[in-house]
Amino acid sequence: MSNDVPLGSAAARVAVMTTDESVMLAAQESLASDFHITLLDAGEGVLALQNEVPLEAVILDLDASEGSAEPMVELVSQLRASDEDLVLIGLIRSLTKVGRRKLLAAGIAQCFVAPVDFGEVRGFLQSALEQRHREIEGRIVRQDALSRYSFGEIIGGSEAMHRVYDALSRVAPGNTTVMIRGESGTGKELVARAIVANSPRSEQPFVSVNCAALPETLIESELFGHEKGAFTGAHQARAGHIEMSQGGTLFLDEIGTLGLALQSKLLRVLEQHAVQRLGGQVPRKIDFRLITATNEDLEQAVQAGRFREDLYYRINVIPIILPPLREREGDIALLVDHFLRYYCAANSLPLKTIDLEALEVLEDYHWPGNVRELENLMQRLVLMVPGSNIAVKHLPQGILYTSSAKQESLLIPEEGISFDEEMARIEVAYLQAALRRTDGKKSAAAALLRIDAQKMKYLCRKYGLQG
Repeated sequence: MSNDVPLGSAAARVAVMTTDESVMLAAQESLASDFHITLLDAGEGVLALQNEVPLEAVILDLDASEGSAEPMVELVSQLRASDEDLVLIGLIRSLTKVGRRKLLAAGIAQCFVAPVDFGEVRGFLQSALEQRHREIEGRIVRQDALSRYSFGEIIGGSEAMHRVYDALSRVAPGNTTVMIRGESGTGKELVARAIVANSPRSEQPFVSVNCAALPETLIESELFGHEKGAFTGAHQARAGHIEMSQGGTLFLDEIGTLGLALQSKLLRVLEQHAVQRLGGQVPRKIDFRLITATNEDLEQAVQAGRFREDLYYRINVIPIILPPLREREGDIALLVDHFLRYYCAANSLPLKTIDLEALEVLEDYHWPGNVRELENLMQRLVLMVPGSNIAVKHLPQGILYTSSAKQESLLIPEEGISFDEEMARIEVAYLQAALRRTDGKKSAAAALLRIDAQKMKYLCRKYGLQG
């Protein structure tokens, strides 16, 4: 059964699903003046209507399916999956507590118990739809901001990051070897993935290897693979990471930690475009793009003999330098917002906010661990702060101490100050402010500063201030 009541295009589309004619009549009488109402008597009709003309809200008679609550739970789940912003309201009479909990978990926003006051339903519906509109508008604004302040999964709108984005957009379409340089925690692997995502090899294998994380006894086998019987424990042949990147991209993170012998073998692979497994006799032709990353000073390593000069020139074709977080002006606020939203959603928690004062402390911090340190902190705050707002008191003592120390350094510079001169300057400032407030009346200014009139006269003579 369907009874469509068309209104102006600005009216929100609301479907009411029930087999109870009295509920249909009450819903139509109470809601039709404010909303575009469609009356339905079956879940299939609601789903079909949602697919045809997207709804903004659905009111479901949760007792419409007799017996088990499972069919209604399934319907609610399907509606929620069709639109995460859809406002779902339930009407109940005799549903069990277990069934009600299941329906709330599936996505029902609010339940009204019979006899239903549709005036209350209308008020809740208006409030929920306004909230829905605000959330959608906010999401659009955030998505627009992210499109301007991001590249792939990299977040940042600072001038330093825009230079990185420009470099990435230039190198991604090609096949040139790239070296990503930056401090630990700056997001070097994210940059590598962004290059791959925007390259012709985006659908091909992306093999990421942290050279520093592999034990020295295993790294050669991991990189180059081995044949059966090549060493004790090699019970079957196995391709290495280089071979597995055939047709795609190989990302070698912390390449500066490779030993000289492995550097020599890697150089041979790059020169011959072929890889030979341990214990193998025949080199295998290989086509891959190489992206490397390091937080070391490779130039110094070359001079010290710890890194081969010929390999250095092979991999340092196009260097991309990632700025540390402390040099990315304005990016901390963007990253904080991003991580709050991400980790609240990932943990099924309501969105938390952060005080402006707390954000200022974070912006004042020097972030030795860079973006990784900030991300870890925001994840911890999302999980550990009990309320919906993150304040200064919730921040780690180490960050608060650093912020306080910085304030103290501004208050007392390294060269020191003249205490008497600073106190005199403060006294004059208060005296002048009080005199301005009282139109030059010294007795009134003295009362404002809570000092006696004689002391006020003395101080005015001392500093040459006129009433």
